[in-house]
Amino acid sequence: MREIGESSYRRFLQGDSQALEELIRTYSDALVRFAYSYVKNSAAAEDLAGDTIALLFMKGKHFVSEYQLKSYLYKVTRSLCVDYLRKHKKEVPLEDVENILLSESAETDYLRRSRDEKLYVCMQRLPDQYREILQLTYFSGFSLQESGKILGKNVKQMYNLHTRAKMALKLLLEKEGITDEDL
Repeated sequence: MREIGESSYRRFLQGDSQALEELIRTYSDALVRFAYSYVKNSAAAEDLAGDTIALLFMKGKHFVSEYQLKSYLYKVTRSLCVDYLRKHKKEVPLEDVENILLSESAETDYLRRSRDEKLYVCMQRLPDQYREILQLTYFSGFSLQESGKILGKNVKQMYNLHTRAKMALKLLLEKEGITDEDL
């Protein structure tokens, strides 16, 4: 996947329109889920992820590596979400949990869906900083150092935050009846 994003972006900058579709396919779902964790509104999350990709192409930045491209996309998405929340200060009801959590088919096992829903609900109960760090490290594949750059924190702060977030999530999951073996 690392080479796909980087090579697609370079091809897009050289005028290959097919590369645009590859980039959107590669990053859109993850960016939508990341944005949804902030704004709690599926339509707004899709719009914000689309705005992120549009900004990438409008600015025409050059990236040395896939990490720089991916990090840039997450930073921009986070910034757009914060701006969105600032403009829309009211609480947004939680909706479309199944649609945004994972794109699952009808054949998916009921127990797995139930576990995933409980995990999602527990993640949403966590404080914002805990949810952000867990989402970046576990669901988006960033290291603590990379996540720190995105969130503007040093490695020691990220290590402490990550440890506290894992402990808080574990307690919430245990209250829901989910153990380590279930995950």
